[in-house]
Amino acid sequence: MSPQTLTHSREKLRYDPQAIASYYRHRPWSAWARALRVIGGLGKFVLSLKWDEWFNKPGHQGKRATQLRQLLTRLGPTFIKVGQALSTRPDLIRKDFLEELVKLQDQLPPFDNAIAYRIIETQLDRSIEEIFSELSPKAVAAASLGQVYRGRLHSGEEVAVKVQRPNLRPTLSLDLYLMRWAASWLSPWLPLNLGHDLTMIVDEFGTKLFEEIDYLNEGRNAEKFATNFRNDPQVKVPAIYWRYTSNNVLTLEWLNGFKLNDTENIRAAGLDPEEIIKIGVTSGLQQLLEHGFFHADPHPGNLFAMPDGKMGYIDFGMMDQLNENTKETLVDAVVDLVNQDYNDLAEDYVKLGFLAPNTDIRPIVPALEILLGNAISQNVGDFNFKIITDQFSELMYDYPFRVPAKFALIIRSLVTQEGIALSLNRNFKIVEVAYPYVARRLLTGESRQLRRRLLNILFKDGKFQWERLENLIAIARTDSSFDVLPTARLGIEYLLSKEGQFLRRQLVLALTEDDRLHTEQVQRLWELVKDDLQPNRILDVAFSMLTEFSREGAAAMLPKATSFFPTAQNK
Repeated sequence: MSPQTLTHSREKLRYDPQAIASYYRHRPWSAWARALRVIGGLGKFVLSLKWDEWFNKPGHQGKRATQLRQLLTRLGPTFIKVGQALSTRPDLIRKDFLEELVKLQDQLPPFDNAIAYRIIETQLDRSIEEIFSELSPKAVAAASLGQVYRGRLHSGEEVAVKVQRPNLRPTLSLDLYLMRWAASWLSPWLPLNLGHDLTMIVDEFGTKLFEEIDYLNEGRNAEKFATNFRNDPQVKVPAIYWRYTSNNVLTLEWLNGFKLNDTENIRAAGLDPEEIIKIGVTSGLQQLLEHGFFHADPHPGNLFAMPDGKMGYIDFGMMDQLNENTKETLVDAVVDLVNQDYNDLAEDYVKLGFLAPNTDIRPIVPALEILLGNAISQNVGDFNFKIITDQFSELMYDYPFRVPAKFALIIRSLVTQEGIALSLNRNFKIVEVAYPYVARRLLTGESRQLRRRLLNILFKDGKFQWERLENLIAIARTDSSFDVLPTARLGIEYLLSKEGQFLRRQLVLALTEDDRLHTEQVQRLWELVKDDLQPNRILDVAFSMLTEFSREGAAAMLPKATSFFPTAQNK
C-alpha cells in the first residue's frame, strides 16, 4: 500500500501520520535515501557559506543565493514552502537571498504540458477542446504544488486552470514523515520550551498540506471566504467553476492585477501601495477577529493589487477556522498588550493555550512587563509584530510557554502579512493599523460579545478607567474609516437599552467617584471628539434617533390602543 493509497483509505486526502509512519518503518531504505539527499544538499550549502566566510569571498553572495533557490527547488514542495515563507521576511533575509527566494512564489520550473493536459482530460472526463475555446499552450505560472494555465470557456469567461503536480502525495508523505522524525529528536535539544508541541506543529502543517492538495476543498474554501467578504468593496475573490473542477484540477475566474511586491506597476496604475497595505492588514484582521476563517498562506504570489484598488485573494488551499472564544480572547490580548495590563495578558496566554491551565503566572507577569514594556514604550506606533514575536521568543527560554499547534498557522499568517508590508515600506508597523481597527470595533460594538469586551476593558476592579476610554477613542480616530458620531449614537442607544442598565449605573458612579464630580475627565474626552461633533451633524443624528424612537414607540403602543376598541370577534 503506497502513501497515496494511505491517504485514500477512509477519507480522501486525509493526512494520517501513524499510517504513513507504519508504511515507511517497513521501507527504511526509501526514508534513508531521501534523508541523505536532504542532509547532503543542505550540508553542502552550509559548507559553501562557511567557505566564503573563511576565505573572505563576499563576491559569492549572489551565487549562493541562486544556489539556495535551486537547492530548495530540487528538494521539492515541502522545502519550496519553507523558501516561500522566508521570501516574505526582508527584515530576516539578506536582500540578495530575498530576490532569489521571491522567485519560489510563482517562478518555479513547470512540469511537462502534455502531462498537465492529460491530467485535465482524465480528471474532467472530456477533451480540452470540449471544455475550453482557448487554453495557453504553456503554464503561465508554476508553484510548489501545481501550475496555472490561462484559458477561456466556450461561454466566454476568462479563467485560470490550476493543475496539480503528479505524484505529489507520496512526496509530501515522505517529507512529512522525515520532518516528524526529526522533530521528535530535536525537541529536547531546542532552547525553546516546545516539548512535544514541535511534533504537533509538523502534524498541523501536514494536515494543512493535504487539505491544500484537495482542489475541491480549496473551491469550497474560496466560496466561504467570498461569502465572508461579500459586503466588503475592497476585497475580490475569484468565482469557482465547479463543472470544470475536481480533486486535481481547479477552474476559477481569472484576476488581472499586480503582485503586492510589484510597487512600480502598482504606482504606475495610480494606486497607493500604502493604502493597499492597509487593506491587506485590515482584511487579515477581519479574517482572524471577525470571521474566524483565515488565509494561512498570504505570500505575495497569492495577493494582488487590482486596478480598481481592491485586494485580490487567490489560493485558498491552506485555511483555518477559529472558534468564538479564541477570537474574543485575541481581541483581549491586543488590547491588554497595548494597555500594558500584563496580568490580564498572562491570563490571555493561558486561555489561548500558550501556558498550561495550572501555570503559576505570578513570576511570568513581571517578565512580560520587562520584555514587552520595553518594546511598547508609551506609543502604540513604536513597535511592530516582529518586535513582539522576538521578545516573546526570549521569554520562552526561561518560562513554560509553548506554541499551540492551532497558532502555528496564525503566527505564520501574521508574520507573512507583516513581511509583505515591510517589503513595500521598511518602516511599516502592523499595530498602527491593527489597534485602530480593534479600537473601532470595540467602540462600535456590533455584537453582544464585543460590547461585553468593551465593558471589561473600561472597568477594572469595579472602577471606570477613563484613560482607557481616551486611549481607545484617540487611537480609533487614527483610522480614517472611524467616525465618532455614529459610534456616539450606538453608545447612547446602548445606554438607553435594557442591556445597558449596568453601564448606566456604573457611569453615574464613575462620574461621582470619590465624592467629587469628574468634570476634568469629561472635558478631556470632549477635547478629543469636539472637532467631529459639528452642530448640524448632531441635530441630524438627534432627529433621526427621535424619528426612530417615535416609530418604535408608536408600534409598541398600537396593540395596546386597539385593545380598547371592539373587534369583529367581540361583536
